[in-house]
Amino acid sequence: MRVLFVGLGAMGTPMSRHLAEAGHDLVLCDLRAEQADRLAGEYGATSVPLAGVDEVAGAVDAVILMLPDSPAVEAVLAGGDRGGLFAGLAPGSLVIDMSSASPTSTVELAARAAERGLLMLDAPVSGGVARAQTAELAIMVGGEPEAVERARPLLDALGSTTHVGPAGAGHAMKALNNLLSAIGLVAASEVLAIGTRFGLQPQVMLDVLNSSTGGNHATRVKMARYVLSRSFDAGFSLQLMVKDLRTALDLAQETGTPTPVAAACLQEWTAARRTLRGDADHTHIAAYVEARSGIEFHAPPADTPTGTPSSDREAS
Repeated sequence: MRVLFVGLGAMGTPMSRHLAEAGHDLVLCDLRAEQADRLAGEYGATSVPLAGVDEVAGAVDAVILMLPDSPAVEAVLAGGDRGGLFAGLAPGSLVIDMSSASPTSTVELAARAAERGLLMLDAPVSGGVARAQTAELAIMVGGEPEAVERARPLLDALGSTTHVGPAGAGHAMKALNNLLSAIGLVAASEVLAIGTRFGLQPQVMLDVLNSSTGGNHATRVKMARYVLSRSFDAGFSLQLMVKDLRTALDLAQETGTPTPVAAACLQEWTAARRTLRGDADHTHIAAYVEARSGIEFHAPPADTPTGTPSSDREAS
């Protein structure tokens, strides 16, 4: 397919590379024109500035968006003097929003796309930069079955796909996934803080948790790889995690679902965002817990025996 790919950040860059390697003809676009130009040179592709993205809409089979939030998606698809990409795409074209966006906004955009004869999917991903680089993303797709099948040659180049429901379902599932991930990470941080203050070693606690019923993704992957190592570089920002948590809590309110634990989780992450620097990685939530507890987690010396090594598969 000839694909317009918009959003070439930490996730979009490896994703676009896999699509090029799969033989798709790419038109690349990013707010940073130099990034699009550089990657286009690597792939033998075409680049277009964001201001001129509407002009190429009629010449592509599909659009993939990897943007930070719904306002950015709305601006590209339906904004601007010329009506955004919706106004220029030919009927039958695919629109695949792989951003983490609001399900409510997505439902509205999908309805507008259908009015123009376009096939729109929301297809957010989980797996973070690590799995974007290896094309092992978990892709949760909302939309019509016909559109999902049309999109498979693109999605299969990026990871494994699960069709979770109609328009908006993918973005709802992504927000709920990140809610549970965020609860797990902050809970693991607090558990390790309690144990560290008692005198237990963080890696020893992780080894026990990961062979016991308390283990979760945070204990198996994130705590050792990004926190004990002090790298805090999982590639997904704390700010975006807070945004996704708010999306999940909005869903809870819309559905009338009581969520006291989720509400407490959002409160904790919001406080961390106010305290930490603006570009903090989401794994810095552990540093926030450390600072409040007056301790710091560290990996054991290299010659200290530990339990079975954790998997290196990361998700956000």
